[in-house]
Amino acid sequence: MSVPTPESAALETEVLLVQRLRDRDEGAMTIFYDKYSAALYGVILRIVKKEEIAEDVLQEAMVKIWHSFPSYDADKGRLFTWVMNVCRNLAIDKIRSRQYRVGSRTQPIEESAALRQAAEPAFRPEHIGLQEMTRQLNPEQRQIVDLLYFGGFTQSEVAEELSLPLGTVKTRARAAIKVLSKLIR
Repeated sequence: MSVPTPESAALETEVLLVQRLRDRDEGAMTIFYDKYSAALYGVILRIVKKEEIAEDVLQEAMVKIWHSFPSYDADKGRLFTWVMNVCRNLAIDKIRSRQYRVGSRTQPIEESAALRQAAEPAFRPEHIGLQEMTRQLNPEQRQIVDLLYFGGFTQSEVAEELSLPLGTVKTRARAAIKVLSKLIR
């Protein structure tokens, strides 16, 4: 009779866990979460860089793992490798998403350095009136200026958002700037 090694005991435990997950045993999912969530969270956090987003991606990954578990093939790799790839792919999808890119481009006003700096006594933002001036642009130009300058979008993102060719966005932006420069003078 052979003495079980720690590796063989771990493999046997993993085989049992996989079988319980295949049988849709919710208790097994709790064991799975306790065993793997910290490592998976670490992988996700390294990719998304923000704890709150990493927590959301981990939650989304757990749901996806539960629902797609029948597609796991133990002959192709270990359980941890499979779930790590699921988490990594979801994290990459998250940072590639438009919502993430727009959200990471802007920061809440509460975190802005501008709040901690005193304004010049003579500075009165309402005297600039740039947003009022944009009302004099035609609707296509105004929409592009709003997205570019007040929405923080790039020209490529505006083209994607409005389903326009990039050249059209650039032409309208350039025309809008010409009109605004005349209004400012």
